[in-house]
Amino acid sequence: MSVTCLIPFHNERERIAHVLNVITRVSRIDQVLCVDDGSTDGTAAYIRAYWPEVQVVQLEQNQGKTAAIKYALKYVKHELILMMDADLQELRGEEIESAIEAFYSQPGMDMIILRRINSPWFVRWYRSDILLSGERLIKKSDLEQVTKLRVKRYQLEVGINRYMLHHKKVVRWMPFSAMNTYKVDKLGVLDGSKKEFRMYVEIVSFVGFSHMMLQLASFTKKLHHKQHINNTAPPAPTYNSDLQNMKTYFS
Repeated sequence: MSVTCLIPFHNERERIAHVLNVITRVSRIDQVLCVDDGSTDGTAAYIRAYWPEVQVVQLEQNQGKTAAIKYALKYVKHELILMMDADLQELRGEEIESAIEAFYSQPGMDMIILRRINSPWFVRWYRSDILLSGERLIKKSDLEQVTKLRVKRYQLEVGINRYMLHHKKVVRWMPFSAMNTYKVDKLGVLDGSKKEFRMYVEIVSFVGFSHMMLQLASFTKKLHHKQHINNTAPPAPTYNSDLQNMKTYFS
């Protein structure tokens, strides 16, 4: 029942600490594998310095999320993969534990999407909190098949959805409290908005308008699973002092 957590990143030194603090404390995650998609801010060295138990592999140049995932798959040890973004806020380990438990307890389950229920209303309105969620429990064998398709950059999640629909896989979603960091927060309003627009153009150009409407209308439904939350667990370390010392480490 061991799980590999696969985290692609590009220039996420300021945000990845929270994710790794939580993920490395989830008992069923046996391997945490971070793939550096051509970062220039020293994120890989930062991870190696503060989380030596985390495995880091690197691409020399930025090639996009799909290429990073495809490259990292050969280093994945387990059949069940937890895909995780590096820029999440308010991540809760007990929700991840519950999702892993649910996956193994449901016969024939092929994928669980962690739905970002705290996303803005307009994101929930067109179901991006489900369809584009980067947090998924998926089998390595299925993810390998998806990466053989003509999927690139921002198209990975809808490519996975299309594959699952085409092959009649069992897919469910579970509520997830974490929030991603939007591109406008990382790059500013102008550059972030441009990148968001290009992302949606790439997505629709890959799946086509009719199939995108199919995903919007009918792809997946909620998994009803009783979550066992341990409220007595100690809080995750904040590493505030380490984050402060990071400036010295990289200066």
